[in-house]
Amino acid sequence: MLDLVSLRRDFHMHPEVGFTEFRTATKVVEILTSLGYEVIFGQDALDGPSRRGLPAQAVLEEAYERALRDGANPAIAEKMRGGFTAVIGVKKGKADGPTVAFRFDMDALPVLESKDADHFPQANGFRSQYEGNMHACAHDGHTTIGLGLAEKLADGNFSGTVKLIFQPAEEGVRGAYSIVQKGMVDDVDYIFCHHLGVNVPLGEVHGGSHGLLATTKMLAHFHGVSSHAGASPEHGKNALLGAATALLNIHAITRFSSAATRVNVGVLEGGTAANIIPAYAKMIVETRSESEEVNAEVEKRVRNIIASAAAMHELDHEIEVIGGAIPINYDDEMADLALEEARQVEGFHSFKKGEYNAMGSEDASFLIKRVQDRGGKGTYMSIGTDIPAPHHHPKFDIQEEILPRAVELLTRIAKRLLT
Repeated sequence: MLDLVSLRRDFHMHPEVGFTEFRTATKVVEILTSLGYEVIFGQDALDGPSRRGLPAQAVLEEAYERALRDGANPAIAEKMRGGFTAVIGVKKGKADGPTVAFRFDMDALPVLESKDADHFPQANGFRSQYEGNMHACAHDGHTTIGLGLAEKLADGNFSGTVKLIFQPAEEGVRGAYSIVQKGMVDDVDYIFCHHLGVNVPLGEVHGGSHGLLATTKMLAHFHGVSSHAGASPEHGKNALLGAATALLNIHAITRFSSAATRVNVGVLEGGTAANIIPAYAKMIVETRSESEEVNAEVEKRVRNIIASAAAMHELDHEIEVIGGAIPINYDDEMADLALEEARQVEGFHSFKKGEYNAMGSEDASFLIKRVQDRGGKGTYMSIGTDIPAPHHHPKFDIQEEILPRAVELLTRIAKRLLT
């Protein structure tokens, strides 16, 4: 029987950011295989060209070698090399029936974990071993819950098919889209996605969540001409100046009356020395909105501003989409079902549906929307745990007692639909 706490702590000690989850994913493959699941992974589980925000090749290789040093199965990891870290576990029941999917994200964040004595992982010896990376958003818990669910359903004593989706690169909303593009949920009738914490206290379950925003993450490159800033500035074309011009105008985009919007330039980099006209600059910008259509309009305006700023300074430019999500519209029937089953789980005592949960954006939205577009149903649940610090904070942590409760809840949901 899986030791959920030990498993979660092992994942916590080895946090891997998006598309570098080689150690985590190989462990998932090994456990699913030992439980008798058909396991789809590597390039069979996601569409390579549609991955967004893929790290540089050198970063991927460094993470791959680190995973091997820390116990990743080489034969499995080799098939994930280059950032193909999605894993899908499939278990067919003893009779025909619907296909029910569950999504579990695996990636960590580029956050330096606290060494304070009152930080639970530090005090109990399972703080991150990868300095600068941390599970600061409960994905170590999510992965553990997914494997706990896999164990509970391993006997196949149900009618239909269970599909367990272990997703890379949720942070930056990058990984789900490529799984959708590969067709991994095209046969799914029901899909359930969830998150631990998100300002929901221990003992409370939300059957569905509103307020998850559409978003587009863009990386803009500006290319100019370098020159001596004192002797011949007129021969240069200042890429950093063009990017700065774009930044100021992006933040001046008007608000909308039809839906809330957000825009932010989070990164601006360029230049090499004080006496050199910068030949290159890059900018990372995001748009968000409650409305998919309004987000698309804000994105269009951002693109126009970048192009105009580049033209004003006689620069070349290109824009990459490195992440994205759409709003989630959950199905009432699935939210109600989740809450009905939650009421049967000891330890849950507060039950809500349709709570406004403006926690940002979630690329589980693409998975749920594809299932709905093909006639299926889905929801995005919040499962409460008290947290000592906000998500993405160096002292973030979860209460480990939620792990078996969440496993029991998801098991009950699966068996309810597969009876």
